[in-house]
Amino acid sequence: MASSNLVSSFFLLHTLLSILLPSPSAAIDSKLFREYIGAEFNNVRFTDVPVNPGVEFHFILSFAIDYTNSASPTNGNFEIFWDSSNLSPSQVASIKRRNGNVKVALSLGGDTVNGQFAYFNPSSIDSWVNNAVSSLTKIIKQYNLDGIDIDYEHFQADPNTFAECIGQLVMKLKNNGVVSFASIAPFDDDQVQKHYLALWKKYGNLIDYVNFQFYAYDASTTVSQFLSYFAQQSSNYEGGKVLVSLSTDGSGGLSPDNGFFRACNTLKMQGKLHGIFIWSADNSMANGFRFEKQSQNLLASANRF
Repeated sequence: MASSNLVSSFFLLHTLLSILLPSPSAAIDSKLFREYIGAEFNNVRFTDVPVNPGVEFHFILSFAIDYTNSASPTNGNFEIFWDSSNLSPSQVASIKRRNGNVKVALSLGGDTVNGQFAYFNPSSIDSWVNNAVSSLTKIIKQYNLDGIDIDYEHFQADPNTFAECIGQLVMKLKNNGVVSFASIAPFDDDQVQKHYLALWKKYGNLIDYVNFQFYAYDASTTVSQFLSYFAQQSSNYEGGKVLVSLSTDGSGGLSPDNGFFRACNTLKMQGKLHGIFIWSADNSMANGFRFEKQSQNLLASANRF
């Protein structure tokens, strides 16, 4: 019995240490901060947003959409739908020149285009991929961008078609040296998850970050619920770097006032905080980018913040 108790105590200690101590692999990207920008056309500029030199900072231009201005789908022929007058190629070059820790990506899809849902609606896998590679390569090179984010939220195609189209697109852009990283931005909706999990199953090795939209959960979310949601999505996207998130438009999820940064500290102590992203800089202008500063300070800090 004494030997059995000793073994049990050892495994209990091992379990506690695995929870409390960071793992080397989890800590690699723990200073990553990401921010969507440009979707609301409220004249926000890169230079408005505070950039902490102690983090890796990704701006994500929102959005490039394969639709016309009249909200008609174009089968992979992407156009710019972000505020390009304030977020131009020269301004991308300037913010990257000023801050060696800044990279800039673009996001595909989003929720709506001119008041209508932006559906993922390919005519065929091959034609969509060919058109998308061509049109996006042109935009990415014009803006000297570094990465791509996938944020389709509405679908008129089955999960396998989505997986093949997006997976082949990311693979070709990476293989061609057009982008160096890719992310996806799912949220907890049955149809959304079916599509993104099909993509993850087939092409998860090409996805560097999971920008999970935790702010799509209810506004009454508690810290314990948030941590449970994080564990659930980390299991769904097993092996992926699942980032935590908040929205500064007050739409939902765990808010800073209800413990968002307390939850981040818990994950940081456990070595599970792969990074933080915010939707969006456009909305954050009103409060002086308060939560951007707080998020970056937490990520840059060596200890509990």
